[in-house]
Amino acid sequence: MRRREFIALLGGGAAAASPLGARAQQPAVPVIGFLSAESRDLFTDRLRVFLKGLSESGYVVGQNVAIEFRWAAGQYDQLPALAADLVGRQVSVIATLGSAPAALAAKSATTTIPVVFFTGADPLELKLVPSLSRPGGNLTGVTSLNVEVGAKRVELLHEVVPTTSMALLVNPTDAKGSETTTKDAHAAARQLGLKLDVLHASTEREFDTVFAALTQLRAGALVIGGDAFFVGRGEQLGALALRQAVPAIFMYRPFVAAGGLMSYGSSIVESYRLAGVYTGRVLKGEKPADLPVQQVTKVELILNMKTAKALGLTVPLSLLGRADEVIE
Repeated sequence: MRRREFIALLGGGAAAASPLGARAQQPAVPVIGFLSAESRDLFTDRLRVFLKGLSESGYVVGQNVAIEFRWAAGQYDQLPALAADLVGRQVSVIATLGSAPAALAAKSATTTIPVVFFTGADPLELKLVPSLSRPGGNLTGVTSLNVEVGAKRVELLHEVVPTTSMALLVNPTDAKGSETTTKDAHAAARQLGLKLDVLHASTEREFDTVFAALTQLRAGALVIGGDAFFVGRGEQLGALALRQAVPAIFMYRPFVAAGGLMSYGSSIVESYRLAGVYTGRVLKGEKPADLPVQQVTKVELILNMKTAKALGLTVPLSLLGRADEVIE
């Protein structure tokens, strides 16, 4: 797919993103309702992987499937209305990727239209499904360990940064996710004898305030929670952490490639690909109730040695040996 065609698809200008007129001419073409808590311009790479998975199931946008996009652009309170709009348009399946609030909004909006989710949180704890092996309703999807390993991020960062005080960044608009992340991080901090302050950000404007607060709190390092809003701004956060000389850890590689110190989390590529595959299988007629929730269990540790040197940090050889990738 050419770049210009792909951007047109994201922007909603392509026929694939506006299927209402096309339905009259091609009524057999199914429509995917794509519900995201993020902005389209921050989702390009992940959407490309989702479309790859979709093609593995035999569906290509513009040929035999169309997509209706709905972007909340970080405004989580808009998700219920956006989900209801997709239901009103009677889409064939709703895909909610990378955001627990989007998945919950879709679940509340319909009990009949299939929903395929990807979330780093526990689908059982979120009550998206009653069972991972037997979802039983109209929802299924993919889950990773990104929330479960939140405590491990505190431990890994402490191995590199010998500090007695850290800070945790969460998005307060995702109340459930923030609560779980905070609870796990506090538990890890207590075991390490660390003071842990919790900071909040739900807009880009608040990032500067967060980093300024680190100095006032005398926090020696920052753990960034696994919220969809932060995922879409991983490169921005990585560059900001480097510029402010703050040792920080997040979930995904783009954060480290942009200058962040470390990342520890499941493969985002595999997660979105599997979600695309499942969406295609649902379009073929398989029922979500019969498709077990897939778990991406491989977790990757990535280190930026250039950043470590710039911050005057020594990475233990034991940690270097466990890293899946070291950026020099």
